[in-house]
Amino acid sequence: MSLLVVGLSHRSAPVSVLERAALNADAQVKLLQDTVAADPATEAAVLATCNRIELYADVDKFHAGVAELSTLLAQHSGVGLEELTPYLYVHYEDRAVHHLFSVACGLDSMVVGEGQILGQIKDALARAQDLHTAGRLLNDLFQQALRVGKRAHSETGIDRAGQSLVTFGLEQLAADTDVPGWARGRTALVIGAGSMSSLAAATLARAGVGEIVVANRTFERAERLAQILADAEGATARAVRMDAVAAELTRADVVVSCTGATGLVLTADAVAEAVAGRTGEPAADVRAEAPAGTADLPTASAGTDENCPLDLASVQGTPGFSVHGEAAVAGMDAATLEQHAAWVGEGTTLREQGREHDAGGRFTPEADAALIAALAEAVAASGRVPEYRRPEPVAEIPRPAPAVFLLDLAMPRDIDAAVHRLAGVRLVDIESLAEASADAPMASDVDQVRRIVSDEVAAFGAAQRAAHITPTVVALRTMAADVVAAEIARLDGRLPGLDDRLRGEIRQTVHRVVDKLLHAPTVRVKQLAAEPGGTGYADALRTLFDLDPETVAAVSRAVDNTDEKDRPA
Repeated sequence: MSLLVVGLSHRSAPVSVLERAALNADAQVKLLQDTVAADPATEAAVLATCNRIELYADVDKFHAGVAELSTLLAQHSGVGLEELTPYLYVHYEDRAVHHLFSVACGLDSMVVGEGQILGQIKDALARAQDLHTAGRLLNDLFQQALRVGKRAHSETGIDRAGQSLVTFGLEQLAADTDVPGWARGRTALVIGAGSMSSLAAATLARAGVGEIVVANRTFERAERLAQILADAEGATARAVRMDAVAAELTRADVVVSCTGATGLVLTADAVAEAVAGRTGEPAADVRAEAPAGTADLPTASAGTDENCPLDLASVQGTPGFSVHGEAAVAGMDAATLEQHAAWVGEGTTLREQGREHDAGGRFTPEADAALIAALAEAVAASGRVPEYRRPEPVAEIPRPAPAVFLLDLAMPRDIDAAVHRLAGVRLVDIESLAEASADAPMASDVDQVRRIVSDEVAAFGAAQRAAHITPTVVALRTMAADVVAAEIARLDGRLPGLDDRLRGEIRQTVHRVVDKLLHAPTVRVKQLAAEPGGTGYADALRTLFDLDPETVAAVSRAVDNTDEKDRPA
């Protein structure tokens, strides 16, 4: 059996895809159950965070395993397999181990070095253990990943390379001000009482906010978190029910939301009402003051245009895009793009297209055709249309100072992205964090952590290969002990008058001879088995000594049961 991981993360997929593919708790449970029920897999674990979804499995066939795990991810995420596949990555055996250890150390995080991923890995292991989908391999792997992550944080300064997503998000909210100075005395509303929300609440408490209000669908959990904040952090904290969020929103200076909801928790209208309640003035949409040339672009009559190669109804009304342009071409192949470019340009060639904008500064079909032709060249080379977003039009006049600060750490998002357009509001979400962290500096400690990961991967592989041969060695020694016992019994039959002292000396001598004969070969075979490519030594032992395969399997089951019983929770 071999370790396989199939997944997608902020490094391989845009936030919009990650948001749609996010798995809630029930979906994760069903995915684990369906994975171990599938033919190629015997063990499974899911690591699902706000910026990654990864399915780990112990499989007996690589290609079949990749196909099955990819299909299951698509089924349970609700994103079609054809759409999801370009964003998936696959790691196998040692590369899969290396990947998880790197993730545990924070090397693969959106904010390099953040330590919250360790808690998420621990949760993933606990879920797999509770569902009995984690066997010996995944238990050993995830527990070792936790140890490697802790070692990286204790032996290096990887923490200096970045902060937790919560801390980084608060720094983005505070902009050019230090977080304690920005937060001191403010009122914070924390929506959700899970690990991320709890971390945010504790961080705000340490930063000196005046009051923390915790809202959660399960009121008892909100009360428990508020009590912990009061006892451990000395914060002024209280719990409210979710139906009180609208009222609390009017009072709150800072809002942090991270729930498992599948829909929006805060709409743009709700935030606008809260801002109006605080300032006494409506929260204007900054697009209303957009300069000439950046207003909403013209749209075509949906679904009625002759010879258009797609149904325009599917993209009609997309903000900031012409249905002739970027929004219309998402997901097309190169051939269809070329057809669409010809349709938009009314059959003219790029050389014949003389205008890019009309008198009002709006994009013309000719300009759209040129854009689509360029996209066709890109998709022909890369295999898919690159994601492109036109910047949101901004007001000519400066935005007013924010009256409300919002941090959305949920995936899928809790807060409507349209809030970005509201004056008097600053919203930081997963997408803006991804953009901001792209230029974050890398600490010199990262290289040291990478060396730790490489060493630990080698050690883990050696330990797994050595463990693979242990049942065979145990079966060999058991067979030798049985042979000694049979010969001693035969000696007793032939020499019934042998006194107990002599019989004991003979038995001890025979055992010493067998132990000495087996010692060097078994020690050496464990050393050889621990090296790369050493898995064949177990087969060689079974063949040379004619060991019963069922005996070896029985020893393996006994070892696994002992490991499971002794394994820490």
